[in-house]
Amino acid sequence: MIAALYVVKDGPYSDLEGVDAWPEARDARTYAGPHPVIAHPPCARWGRYWFGGPSARVRRVKGDDGGCFRAALASVRKWGGVLEHPEASHAWKWFGLRKPPYHGGWVRADDHGGWTCCVAQGHYGHRAQKMTWLYAVGTERPDLIWGRCSGLRRMDRGYHSAEERRKASRVDLPSRLSARQRLITPEPFKELLLRLARSASDHPGMIRGNP
Repeated sequence: MIAALYVVKDGPYSDLEGVDAWPEARDARTYAGPHPVIAHPPCARWGRYWFGGPSARVRRVKGDDGGCFRAALASVRKWGGVLEHPEASHAWKWFGLRKPPYHGGWVRADDHGGWTCCVAQGHYGHRAQKMTWLYAVGTERPDLIWGRCSGLRRMDRGYHSAEERRKASRVDLPSRLSARQRLITPEPFKELLLRLARSASDHPGMIRGNP
């Protein structure tokens, strides 16, 4: 059994045999084991636009996610598995994790048995490149398809103001992805994360109960 934490209701982890899905209504911060996890903690307050973006009426607070990332990190460290967050997530520095090399490869992330890497979800079914950082404890560390993708849509182009975004959206709408398309984990990438999490249950490096 695998616990999939912080996932979308009726998303790719729903109704899967051997997967205990934790959408928002279940509050994954309360997960108490005992299964290895796949964690997708909210990233809005950790990304490049943690402050809310150019059109935000109220400036947000970096890291203000209600303790979701901290709880997800603790779950991975205690029960084994993998955590996924956008490339350049400020959470890595905030929690003392080593940043992975952009070109790929697994490197040690901390002193809790964690390993981290940077991988493009575009190699695993996403319609955008979506560079992603993984943090894993007690899992296998397979060679993945490293490096950037080409010929894919962009997640978002990045704008200096709300007006610039509005102007671009009128002419560039077909090349942009919807919020759900950006958010949903593609099937091949989901299978990769499931493979990693399942490997934690019998991995010789797994230490149950390690805080």
